[in-house]
Amino acid sequence: MSSLKKATYNDLFEFEPQTTHQRIAYDCWDEGENLVLTGSAGTGKTFVAMYLAVEAVLEKETPYDKCVIVRSVVPTRDMGFLPGTIEEKKEVFETPYKAICKELFGDSNIYERMIANNQLEFTTTSFIRGLTIDNAVVIVDEMQNLNFHELDSVITRVGTNCRVIFSGDYLQSDFKDPAEREGVQRFLRIIDQLKNFSVITFNWHDIVRSDFLRDYIMTKEMLGIR
Repeated sequence: MSSLKKATYNDLFEFEPQTTHQRIAYDCWDEGENLVLTGSAGTGKTFVAMYLAVEAVLEKETPYDKCVIVRSVVPTRDMGFLPGTIEEKKEVFETPYKAICKELFGDSNIYERMIANNQLEFTTTSFIRGLTIDNAVVIVDEMQNLNFHELDSVITRVGTNCRVIFSGDYLQSDFKDPAEREGVQRFLRIIDQLKNFSVITFNWHDIVRSDFLRDYIMTKEMLGIR
């Protein structure tokens, strides 16, 4: 057992939704829905997913023991094989979640503490097969970089007492193969037919990262450039 102090609900800062679609995501989550958060970059999709998931895990009256973050390790450009052990390779892709956890708690070590205490787990789609995830909130991040087989594999790992949040933007996919790029859209056609799933599409009005990014995305969409 870890000697590091567990994160508690009282340690977590409170973050109110900043935009219309963030508010919709909060409300749907409070109503018991699973979520798909998709749309423009810089709209806080991953931040909202992490906040809602961690809050649910730390609330005493919920059945969730941990938050499981699942993502692909597809880089934005082909940079060859990363050196190091499996853990060292995974660590590169954990950086955004460490930053979000630091903001959520105001503690630069909270991510490692939660990992050590089994309150948080990071894994990749390369290692998801054969697992059964119980009593957890599962975040599937950067879903646009998962092909249909990976998305299907992840959702079929979900066991009892679980909720799921998918996050990503299929327009930002790093796949070169059109068939793989379209996998997320095929997957979402199934999700649309399921009960207890809400798909929330963020747009440039919801961009909170910076005014610069909002102007860029707005202009790009206006010009119809993908």
